[in-house]
Amino acid sequence: MVDERGRQLDEAAPARPVEILGLNGAPSAGDDFSVVDSEARARDVSQYRQQQQRKRRQFTTPTSIEGMFSQLKEKKAEEFPVVIRGDVQGTVEAIVQSLAKIGGEDIKARILHAAAGGITETDVTLANASNALIIGFNVRANKQAREAAERDGVPIKYYSVIYDLVDEVKAAMAGQLGPAIEETALGMAEVRDVFSAGKSGKAAGCLVTEGVIRRNAKARLLRDNVVIYTGRLSSLRRFKDDVDEVQSGVECGMAFENYQDMRPGDQVEAFETREVERKL
Repeated sequence: MVDERGRQLDEAAPARPVEILGLNGAPSAGDDFSVVDSEARARDVSQYRQQQQRKRRQFTTPTSIEGMFSQLKEKKAEEFPVVIRGDVQGTVEAIVQSLAKIGGEDIKARILHAAAGGITETDVTLANASNALIIGFNVRANKQAREAAERDGVPIKYYSVIYDLVDEVKAAMAGQLGPAIEETALGMAEVRDVFSAGKSGKAAGCLVTEGVIRRNAKARLLRDNVVIYTGRLSSLRRFKDDVDEVQSGVECGMAFENYQDMRPGDQVEAFETREVERKL
């Protein structure tokens, strides 16, 4: 145990900064540091705490329906794996906390490894096995790591500003998910009759009750408020003429792609979809 000038110390009073050497592992910033009489006693305390932690994980169960659904959503979410290296442990922890806040039900950052120090070949091996991104904050990869990353196609990104890091990871996560599908309701119609439509099979005689029905629109067929078909309209007619759209209050005939089991009383829900850029 030494002070800020490197002098050996036998004891340290509260609020005095010291450097401790000889630990068998790297602690994290903010960890509690306990002092006991002997190494054997320290080992006993460590083993007891590990046992208690395992028990808590074993017996922790959702206490509500909401908790169960929350866990199911977490399991279904995609993962964006990353390996983090930073100049100091405090910065590394700040990056981990920042990445934990982005994402949502669809995708989450998965931290494979986070530590202070330069990027090593071991980091590249880990990232390669998990298709992960390596993030270096105010650090660089050594020669062996650079060669391994180039050989295996492992991406390494360097940053010096946390905000830039978070913004680029957000964009990469959104890109992994792909665009979101936005749906726009067009109109509703009620099936009044079902009749033969020659070679195309059966068609439904309908009354448009809301909005507008458009030719080649996507459609759902509902029976007793249960969706029984989702697809597209294959034809839309007024009497014998093909039309592009039919407004509310007007009767029409329509047929569906690969579906003919329509019945009087069924509801037709017409809608459009478009791809929009996903944002986290």
